[in-house]
Amino acid sequence: MSDERLSVLERRVAALEAREQILALVTRYAVACDTHDMPTLGSLFAEDAEFDSPSGVMVAKGRDGILSMFAELFRIRGPAYHWTHDVIVDVDKSDSSLATGVVYSHAETTPNGVVSLAAMRYQDVYRQEGGRWLFSRRCISFLYYVPAMEYLSGLNQSRRLVFGDQRLPADYPERLQSWQDFEDRGFRIVE
Repeated sequence: MSDERLSVLERRVAALEAREQILALVTRYAVACDTHDMPTLGSLFAEDAEFDSPSGVMVAKGRDGILSMFAELFRIRGPAYHWTHDVIVDVDKSDSSLATGVVYSHAETTPNGVVSLAAMRYQDVYRQEGGRWLFSRRCISFLYYVPAMEYLSGLNQSRRLVFGDQRLPADYPERLQSWQDFEDRGFRIVE
């Protein structure tokens, strides 16, 4: 096998290994959130990481800021269960220590003792440091976050995010450009 061919093969294997390590990172995040394991949660983020949400309900900069934000959230949230579904990971072709991803997930939570259901989409930026993949940026968008008693009617409302006394518009899909384009032109096949 030529060196050029081996180099391509090595890059492909490295990308597969990166994807597997990032999938484990995503799962560790869900487990750490559910178990309120702050040391593990902190170890998943780069020192200069950012956390964001379009609704503004979860915004923090730096590992310490992110841990402070989660500590405040965990103080009002009792038992929870997060699970991830579809995950897309794209390793940067020009810098194999960088990757981006999209993660779809659901959660059952109990903020302020109210059993609630949530559907989320994370847009992530990952960075490899010291041989470990970490979150460099995490942006959480909520399709809904409603008390369980409102679930059956919740998706029919635009204000599907319930945080304490606040009722906010959902982060997606209505805010997505593709959704808006579809709504603006109606469904028709573009030739």
